[in-house]
Formats: sequence, structure tokens, C-alpha cells
Amino acid sequence: MAADVYEMYANIFRALAHPKRIKIIELLEQQGKMCVCEIVAQTQIDQPSVSKHLSILKNAGIIESEKQGLRVECWLKSPVVSELLKGVQEILKKDMESRYIASLKR
Repeated sequence: MAADVYEMYANIFRALAHPKRIKIIELLEQQGKMCVCEIVAQTQIDQPSVSKHLSILKNAGIIESEKQGLRVECWLKSPVVSELLKGVQEILKKDMESRYIASLKR
């Protein structure tokens, strides 16, 4: 793979590497298309921070957005990001199980 492709991969993972952005992604997965104001209300993250996180996710190609009057609607660009997060959940689950089993053996 070309070096710039690796940089693109890293850009996506950097965008996902924040708990609030993961929370926003999960919310968009559950709700579908949402207004920024709805994301603010449901996440209890202040509007400037939500806008910044959405900008990072959009620049990484994870979400799309469209302005409709005063509202800005956002949605996941691809359901694949949800599958990626489910894969990470599986990694976390297996890691926690192995740590628990290891702690019982001590």
C-alpha cells in the first residue's frame, strides 16, 4: 500500500480516538439523520464542542451533513463505522474476560 493510504487510515482512527466522537457516532447510528441541536441535547456536550467533533468526523469521511435553513442535519456516511465499533467492543470484551480469568488464577 502507498504511504499516503496509511496516512488516510490513521486520519480515520484519529477521528475515532475520542470518547465524545464515539458517543456521537453511536447516537447517529441509533437515530439516523439528526440536527446538531438534537445531538447537543442528547449528548449534553456544548454546541461549540459538538460542532468541532462533527467537523473532525466529517473531514475524516465518517459523517455527512447538510444545512437546511438554520438547521444542520448530520448522518453516518457508511454503516461500516458501526461495524468497526462493534469489532472494537468484541476486542474489549475478550480483553476484559482474559484479565478477569487471569485475576482469578492469582
